[in-house]
Amino acid sequence: MIKKIIFSFVFLVNLVSAQTAGNSGVAFLKLGSGARNIAMSDLGVAGGNEVNAFNYNPSLLSVQNKTQLSFTHNNLFEDLSSEMFAGSFNAFGIPFAVNLNTTSISNIEIRTKPGDAISKFDANYFSAGISTAYRVFNDFHAGITVKYIYENLYSDEAAGFGLDFGFTFTGLADGLSIAAALRNIGSMNELRNESTKLPNDLRAGAAYSFNLGEAKLQINMLTGIQKYLDTDDLHFHLGAEVNYNDSFYLRGGFVSGYDSKNLSTGFGIKWKSLNIDYAYVPVKYGLGDSQILTFIFSFN
Repeated sequence: MIKKIIFSFVFLVNLVSAQTAGNSGVAFLKLGSGARNIAMSDLGVAGGNEVNAFNYNPSLLSVQNKTQLSFTHNNLFEDLSSEMFAGSFNAFGIPFAVNLNTTSISNIEIRTKPGDAISKFDANYFSAGISTAYRVFNDFHAGITVKYIYENLYSDEAAGFGLDFGFTFTGLADGLSIAAALRNIGSMNELRNESTKLPNDLRAGAAYSFNLGEAKLQINMLTGIQKYLDTDDLHFHLGAEVNYNDSFYLRGGFVSGYDSKNLSTGFGIKWKSLNIDYAYVPVKYGLGDSQILTFIFSFN
């Protein structure tokens, strides 16, 4: 009960601050995409090798060029859950990806004085995006995502559009890629009195992969920085994955600059065309740890 009261208070404070000029709202756009990426520190902009990575950097579509379907369940704080559907495919020789995200916070209590809540309500968020990418020249790839965004808070609702831009360069050395992306550039219409500001997000990083001889092991490492443009914080990311025989994966990550979290871990299993990935992110202050489960089916 106490955790619900604290969570409701924090949520409502964030709602108020999201309506001021210096802060952003629709925080569900900050949620990670796919258990593999989240387990490896949730950077995602470089080293992504599956459909959910396109949510961080759409240019990876041109690099990977895979046909996949994915479903992710993200169980976060108490009464907060997120579901994500994604698919990638080729049409007319051009790579595309689609993404749907539904996030809800249930049983938010309304109080005007100490004691029992006078009512409860749910907050609901939704986004739908389509991405494409193109090999501009040699090993330089560029991509773009266009997305529709919707939020519903109590009796108020708003909608808008956002754009993501990204690039990846793979020509420096075998197994090495560098990448950058700028996300959530756009606007929303008014939510009651003011328009919600999107969380503009800048990410840059590098990833490196190498094999360990005949041991059937591949090591994937990544590092980079991430910054929300309306804050002063700069987050530093480190992530690693050990891939055994392309069938079993161990992952871990570290991110700086957050009060409530810094470590992440997870694993993955591949059986024929099916990948099952799991990530665990411990969260401080009793808010409830995050557990993410992703299923990916590959057609090629």
